[in-house]
Amino acid sequence: MKKWVVIAVIGGGLIGLFYLWSRPDPVLVSIISVERGTVEQTVANTRAGTVKACQRSRLSLPIGGQIAQLYVQEGDHVAAGQLLMSLWNEDRAAQLSVAEAAEQSATQERQSICISAQSDARESHRIANLVKKNLVSKESSDLANSRAQASSASCEAAKARVTQANASVVAATAVLEQTHLRAPFAGSVAEVTGEVGEFSTPSPPGVATPPAIDLLTDDCHYISAPIDEVDASDITLALPVRVTLDAFRGRIFPARIRRISPYILDFEKQARTVEVEAELETLPEGIKLLAGYSADMEIILNSRNKVLRIPSELVVDDRYVMVLDEKGKLHRKPIEKGLSNWRYTEVVSGLSEGDRIVGNIGSAGVVEGASAKVGAVADD
Repeated sequence: MKKWVVIAVIGGGLIGLFYLWSRPDPVLVSIISVERGTVEQTVANTRAGTVKACQRSRLSLPIGGQIAQLYVQEGDHVAAGQLLMSLWNEDRAAQLSVAEAAEQSATQERQSICISAQSDARESHRIANLVKKNLVSKESSDLANSRAQASSASCEAAKARVTQANASVVAATAVLEQTHLRAPFAGSVAEVTGEVGEFSTPSPPGVATPPAIDLLTDDCHYISAPIDEVDASDITLALPVRVTLDAFRGRIFPARIRRISPYILDFEKQARTVEVEAELETLPEGIKLLAGYSADMEIILNSRNKVLRIPSELVVDDRYVMVLDEKGKLHRKPIEKGLSNWRYTEVVSGLSEGDRIVGNIGSAGVVEGASAKVGAVADD
């Protein structure tokens, strides 16, 4: 009997040793404490946004012709109305001179005719007085009155011819002005296409022709970026925005939504998006924006301060976190989420401040029911 008891004890010991030897080592986990802080609900652009000038015009002349003068170079700052380019226009300038000469002739002719009309009117009045005194015949008075009326009509016709001559000058001036390209607003010249002596061609509808001069503002910019259509209904005007630029890494530029496109872009093979524009609130001294910079836009839809929060990547299946219990076992603990973004998630219930949750849930072996212990975690 004692022999069998000894055998059983030895067998049990061997089985226990085999179990201890064969069971896996506890997985190492890192621990994150639940804290209070700010959580924001945000949306971001789906593709890179762009810094755009508040005003930009790709200018072309309404007619084609040979470039006679270029008054600016690329990079020049110009004032509104400043002359930028002109085509050969001697024929049109001559037509304007002819119209101005005709206007001057019509003006002088009107002056002569109207002076004669005034004289005839005075003569008619004088003869009418003589008729009352029976010094001249009634027929003489009628003849003088008719001549005065005819002269008055000639004067009015001469005035109309002057008006017509004035209109001809305006028309000739407009025709000549078609050969001049002027700045519609103050800005910087981004590009000049063509040289003196070359021909400049206007852009017909549907044909992509390079502009003669590309003009844009250099002191006013905004950000334009595509936002996924699923987020479009949450965006409203004046929402705060954080703008980041590849050209100024590590810096955040505050902005506000100024415009939301009234339609959805549906380019082929791309997600449908809505174009959103943000206006920069302030620009730090020494920072100069250039149209065309790539930019990212993070729109803040909602924000809450001093709430319980955890890193968003630690939420499992959108409703659990992983915790390590007193027995060294990993298990899921349900939580109720509030606001969430790519960095933090608000915890409405299920956790308290200071609670500790597993911080390396993506590591091998960190699964429900696994044995674990807190320790240094090697990088995967």
